[in-house]
Amino acid sequence: MNQAIRNTWIAVVLLFVLCLGSLSYVQFFAASDLNNNALNKRQLFREFDLPRGAILVDGKPIAESKPSEGQFKYQRTYTDPELYAFLTGFYSLTNSSTQLESVMNDELTGQSQDQFFDRMINLFSGRANEGASVELTIDGKLQKFVYDLIPDGTRGTIIVSEPKTGNILAMASKPSYDTNLLAVQSSKEAAANMKKLLKVPGLSPYVNPALGNLTAPGSTFKVLDLVAAIESGKYNADTVMKNPAKVTLPGTTTPLGNFFGGNCAAKTEAPLSFIVAQSCNTPFVEISEKLGAEPFEKVTKNFGFGQQLNIPLRVVPSVFPPNLDPAALGQSVIGQRDVKATAMQMNMVAMGIANGGKIMQPNLIKRVIAPDLKVLSETKPKEFATATSKDVADQVTDLMRGPVKSGTAVRAQVPGLDIAAKTGTSQIGGSTLVNSWITGFAPANDPQVAVTIVFEKIDFKTGSSLTSPNLKKILEAVFNQ
Repeated sequence: MNQAIRNTWIAVVLLFVLCLGSLSYVQFFAASDLNNNALNKRQLFREFDLPRGAILVDGKPIAESKPSEGQFKYQRTYTDPELYAFLTGFYSLTNSSTQLESVMNDELTGQSQDQFFDRMINLFSGRANEGASVELTIDGKLQKFVYDLIPDGTRGTIIVSEPKTGNILAMASKPSYDTNLLAVQSSKEAAANMKKLLKVPGLSPYVNPALGNLTAPGSTFKVLDLVAAIESGKYNADTVMKNPAKVTLPGTTTPLGNFFGGNCAAKTEAPLSFIVAQSCNTPFVEISEKLGAEPFEKVTKNFGFGQQLNIPLRVVPSVFPPNLDPAALGQSVIGQRDVKATAMQMNMVAMGIANGGKIMQPNLIKRVIAPDLKVLSETKPKEFATATSKDVADQVTDLMRGPVKSGTAVRAQVPGLDIAAKTGTSQIGGSTLVNSWITGFAPANDPQVAVTIVFEKIDFKTGSSLTSPNLKKILEAVFNQ
């Protein structure tokens, strides 16, 4: 063999080995990444031709794939789309997928590990893979009820959960949108519909407001202050404190006052129980000066601030900035400045206090069901964290009864029902608008539900008329009062 033939033979062998190695890498190592790549339309086109599993509430589909005579064999359709938009998300050829349609995609397309043997059987039998159905913990009637409590034209969110299990019974927000508009098979039409939706004030089809909107929590944050104060051993419900109309933040000339128009002015000195009931601000600045930043950092972390959480939808971590100076801390402990929380986070605070200091993992998925109705997985209650002791949680519960009995949440009263709640109003710099909050639970002596309501960028009078009164309506509905 002469040298030229030998070199050609070596080059051919090397090219053959290179091709074999590349094919092996693509088939066995990169296949998953390539299939999941958002730019890989082949995978998406293949999925659109398969019967995708349903998303169920009370056993009825709120998202399902129906046979189609269009470009693809199936059309994704949504029932009561505005009611469930931020839970189901959408499944779109042009705009990808969001919310449960995205995070539960493996189950809905039949590609989860639990469906491996079904796929093997289908491989040999020649049957097409079918996706599993995903049943939610949502109570359909309650979801509709709380959704209707949010007036059109407002930016509101309501969450109702079970403190003892972490199951979410209702999670609704407005403004909402019709997910069917984005699931159309025409890419041009889907893109045009998305463009219109993105122009709706306060709406992003990509963000679930309950999980993704970070808002200053106002005085609902004082629930966490109470945990820090009581854990220090220096405060209890009877601790008498100075309650001036205004204080000067430490090291500054900046004044911080009690909320204008409240009942705090009735007492220049008052026990902590009165201060909490009337949501006075200035005593909490004094508490922050005496305790320093560390206890507040610890408590917020224990209740979930700064932590990544998936329910399985991703919850944006709430923020309590570290290393605050005394002036910044004084503003932060009343839920202002750079403190930001999601509605889900403040619902977890209520759940933790309601459940004796233990926060259960918030959860939206009841079970996953195979096409043959076999239960592939069922979610069991799981502890997220022990945020504080039962004794401290019980003391905070007692203090949270005050706003409902005789304070800022008195309009939430339901005769015969023991309720614990805390209101909050956070001011928006450079605006006359506020964020109106309430978070609480009932019955306070044996909590069955935790409720969190927030209305963003709303005038104070309207916001306060939508928080405590709506908590009352929700509890009346839950307990058939």
